[in-house]
Amino acid sequence: MAMHNEQALISLRMNGMIARFVGIVAIALGFVIGIYGLEDTGGRWLLTALGLLATGMLAQGYALYCSMKRGQELRDQPKS
Repeated sequence: MAMHNEQALISLRMNGMIARFVGIVAIALGFVIGIYGLEDTGGRWLLTALGLLATGMLAQGYALYCSMKRGQELRDQPKS
């Protein structure tokens, strides 16, 4: 049972780290493409930038969820 709990915590930690990295990259690209989209009128760059920003925010939200869930499971572990 302890091995399963430990693997679940590692999985949550890795998922959170990956989501945080993807979120940071997506938000940064969204801002860069958004700046380019403001200069290039009539293109679809602004919609792409908004999509990247939304994706980045969702990824950051999932990373926050993973962090909170991991902390809750760490607190709920029995002390030995």
